[in-house]
Amino acid sequence: MSNKELLNGRLIVTTGDITSMKVDAVVNAANSSLMGGGGVDGAIHRAGGPAILQECREIRKTIYPEGLPAGDAVPTTAGSMPAEYVIHTVGPVWHGGSSGEADKLADCYRRSLEEAEKLNLHSIAFPAISTGIYGYPREKAAKIVYDTVSDFIKSNELPEKIYLVFYSINDKNIFLAAIGK
Repeated sequence: MSNKELLNGRLIVTTGDITSMKVDAVVNAANSSLMGGGGVDGAIHRAGGPAILQECREIRKTIYPEGLPAGDAVPTTAGSMPAEYVIHTVGPVWHGGSSGEADKLADCYRRSLEEAEKLNLHSIAFPAISTGIYGYPREKAAKIVYDTVSDFIKSNELPEKIYLVFYSINDKNIFLAAIGK
């Protein structure tokens, strides 16, 4: 499957299994409990093993006792995955678009990129946050994601490579069509 490179090669749009990506960090579309779940969250916890859950439990005890708020991000080890880190972020649940969903979704990407920059990471891979069970319309999410990543890289050198990893070719094509690429 061919990758589509955008934003001077810094944004790579692809399909595949995010848990097998050889990048510095993968982003987890987590739920606020940080205890694992379905979809990408469950896949990352399964692939990374118990080390991720152990760190998430510690984060819940010390930093976020009420759970990770939507739009925020926090790093942990990636356990047995090829990546070094997992950056957990909680996307918004779609309620029709008038409940601040767009800002929260942009915050997920921005905060995850900020965490990667703090850790001096050169590459990061994102799933399509909130577009699965949380119901965010893919076309609307695409524009927010593209604009957020574009704005971030204008003033930040790291991460150098930002991957958007879609589960299916159809989802990848929806993203590219929505941003006019």
